[in-house]
Amino acid sequence: MLALDVYVFMAIRAVTARFKPVVKRVLYIIYWVISVGCIVAITVFPYMQGVGASRFFRNYVFAILIGVFFSKLLAALFFLLDDFRRLVQWLMRRFFPPKPVMDSDDNQAIPRSAFLSWLGLGIGGGLLTSLIYGFSNKYNYKVHRVKLSFSNLPVAFKGLRIVQISDIHSGSFQNKQAVNHGVDMILAENADLVLFTGDLVNDRSEEMDGYMEVFSRIKAPMGVYSTLGNHDYGDYLQWPSPEEKKANLDRLKGVHAQMGWRLLMNEHVALERGEQKIALLGIENWGAKGKFPKYGKMNEAYAGTEQYPFKILMSHDPSHWDAQVRPEYPSIDLTLSGHTHGMQFGVELPHLKWSPIKYMYKEWAGLYTEGNQKLYVNRGFGFLGYPGRVGIMPEITVFELA
Repeated sequence: MLALDVYVFMAIRAVTARFKPVVKRVLYIIYWVISVGCIVAITVFPYMQGVGASRFFRNYVFAILIGVFFSKLLAALFFLLDDFRRLVQWLMRRFFPPKPVMDSDDNQAIPRSAFLSWLGLGIGGGLLTSLIYGFSNKYNYKVHRVKLSFSNLPVAFKGLRIVQISDIHSGSFQNKQAVNHGVDMILAENADLVLFTGDLVNDRSEEMDGYMEVFSRIKAPMGVYSTLGNHDYGDYLQWPSPEEKKANLDRLKGVHAQMGWRLLMNEHVALERGEQKIALLGIENWGAKGKFPKYGKMNEAYAGTEQYPFKILMSHDPSHWDAQVRPEYPSIDLTLSGHTHGMQFGVELPHLKWSPIKYMYKEWAGLYTEGNQKLYVNRGFGFLGYPGRVGIMPEITVFELA
């Protein structure tokens, strides 16, 4: 980081060369106060928990540190491009010297490009500004309305309204009133069915202690069904014993039940409407990526569903769709997932949809179709790590089947 700080400072010094001395002095002091402050913060960060620093405070500190680092790194890419240009020009002078011109100095330094330097500083500063602004978006819930048509959907289920939420991550919440507003938005949809596709907590079941009363408000005529995500198992903590880890998961399963949510653990239920039935399957977390566990057992969840003409699968990790669902279970009509959060950072415009997460997950947000099968990846209701959202807002999905 110090090397990066020095490199960026060299560019700042170049573009401010003609500024008034007092202005330059102020800018340089501000720059180095922030830079040294970040290095000091990184040094003491591991000890913040030991001195009782708030987890939320640590999250904000970490997010700002990461934001400053990547902003400088992004700016440095432009400076590096400029230095490459300067190197090429120097080599051309060295091996292909121009004709002598009176009063010329071949050893004169090749100046930096003001355009590339300002562009790098502008884009890097823009990234940092957007990340800080994103702190205000973490409870800015957006409703996505999606109409899905299936030729094999029983007539009685035409017009069925389903709300999907995913990735609540209750351990990250700081504002119960804002979360309650999000639940109000869910209830306002008057859905027939509500489906939750995993990651109720970050790690520990007690993270729900202050939010059970909030999410237990979610009701629907045909029920509220849920499944587990990778964070629900407590795999990212060091537990005193395997028994305590298991007890944590058992308590979390009990939280689903106490809220009135029917947790599907590698099983299915029949949904009935107008004397017709479809199957709803829910499996435990199953991730195709190496570091994510494969607790899900599709063979157990699928067994007995052959009799139903239409099937919906809840599977937390969208990589499951390409890896197993599509090739082995072609009769699964609709798969609902979450997990990616859209990385909580990206761009979604009418003709442009991008997030860094796309380089890890082929299906990372929204609707995907292959043949007769569809996958929808919810962008997440909550947040994890970075306490904000930039471009990818927290999502409440409303499906209407046709």
